[in-house]
Amino acid sequence: MKKSASTSAAVISSTDKKRFSDLLTKYVGENKQLLVQKTEMGGTQAYVGSVTLEWFASQVRFASFLPLLRSKYNPDTDNIEIDAESIDDIQQRPLDWSRQAPLVQYLAARKNHKFPPVLAVISQSWVDNSKASEWDSKGRAKKSTTEFTSLDENEQFGLLDISEENVTIYALDGQHRLMAVQGLMEILKTGKLPRYKKDKAASNNFITIDNLTDKYLVEAEYLEQLPEEKIGIEFICAVAEGETREEARRRVRSIFVHVNLMAVPLSKGQLAQLNEDDGFSIVARKIAVSHPLLEQRKDRKSRVNWNSATVAAKSTVLTTLQALKEMSERYLEHKYPHWKPLDKGLIPMRPEDEELEDAIKDFQELFDNLATLPSYKVLEYEDTPMFRRFSFEKDGGEGNILFRPVGQMALAKALGILIFEKGFSIEEIFEKLRLFDSKGGFSGMEFPKSVWYGVLYDANRKRVLVAGKELATRLLVYILGGIKDQMERAELRNDLAKARTIEDQTVDFKGKFVEPKKVGLPGVL
Repeated sequence: MKKSASTSAAVISSTDKKRFSDLLTKYVGENKQLLVQKTEMGGTQAYVGSVTLEWFASQVRFASFLPLLRSKYNPDTDNIEIDAESIDDIQQRPLDWSRQAPLVQYLAARKNHKFPPVLAVISQSWVDNSKASEWDSKGRAKKSTTEFTSLDENEQFGLLDISEENVTIYALDGQHRLMAVQGLMEILKTGKLPRYKKDKAASNNFITIDNLTDKYLVEAEYLEQLPEEKIGIEFICAVAEGETREEARRRVRSIFVHVNLMAVPLSKGQLAQLNEDDGFSIVARKIAVSHPLLEQRKDRKSRVNWNSATVAAKSTVLTTLQALKEMSERYLEHKYPHWKPLDKGLIPMRPEDEELEDAIKDFQELFDNLATLPSYKVLEYEDTPMFRRFSFEKDGGEGNILFRPVGQMALAKALGILIFEKGFSIEEIFEKLRLFDSKGGFSGMEFPKSVWYGVLYDANRKRVLVAGKELATRLLVYILGGIKDQMERAELRNDLAKARTIEDQTVDFKGKFVEPKKVGLPGVL
């Protein structure tokens, strides 16, 4: 016979609850003790709890404040100056203060914001006094810098002393989170926050409460409750019982290094996969999995590299998710400029669903037309490597820019300009492109007769030239009839001549060395 829930598990009586509640209120209420759970891993004991953002901002310091490093501390940047004396003591990467404003905007404007727990070190004043009574005659600590009072027989749950008069706490991992929360408290208190450069030099710009309420429609009541939100925090001791000061320093530094080695950053492709705020990423993902030119099928190899930003020479993929995201942005930004944040580094706001649906249709239409190009129609019976490879590579190839992410991105931006800014119809543009493609206009970029020679192809290094992406965009706009202004044409002619100049010698479309002004421009379709 099964036991009921009430008999199979211990039930806490209302009396016990009251006693426990009174106990916690007595010791935790004044922020002197924190309810924590003790953990142990790799020989290091730690205590896990949570604190309010307000407490975190006011009571936790940057690791660079550690007295051990204070001699090389720069108060202007809150960083440690690295030199021959301090290099062995460095425990943190330099703080990048340009990140503070974007992170503050994220906390204030994103109602589903979330920071991971912080790893902090608890120290006490005696740690830096070699003559303190807490050190024995051999220089070993008689006690730990963490003072934990157990509330259970197994010593797993209890109270940790975090009172300001007894301990000093430093963020070992989570300094930029601390920077962000401190910035949030400042903007809530003063109404504005300076935008800093990386080294904390002022840039004379501010992020303000008005910016947040106007652009992101954040309500004052919502902002007022942010200081009471809680963040997870894990504490370790600066010095453990029985350690020398040098052993403790090495242990703490080692933990920091291990934490950062394990935290592998996401690739741009992975970010594009996961981003639910950036409209361009959302549109790119949709097309990547649904369009016939790109979708995964059992009868063919994958055409999208989901992680890497590049395509290897032998790869059978057509493009990358990162390139699709860039194509989406370059094409659609002309119609949806408000999808991009006003300031670089700020997090974009997710577009409304109806607008996303319209943008997906726009991008779908683009790919419907791209699929009609002769270069892409051959994919019905051929794989991509032959079209991507240069003619001089093993097994030869076409050197077609449409099989290179840089070429795909340049074309997408040019089409966005023509369609959404200059009013061309997508039908007339692709009628021209199909003609251009059928005559080899996208192929043979490694040959001087190609308009892409020197633009998307580096003749010296015999490889793709990513830096030529913007010039390629302008050339496409011109070739498709989108540049009428004579000054603009003259500038394009000059830039093309510079791109085709190799070691002070300019190559024309016939492969001859000529004066730069004689290179000219390709014909307009």
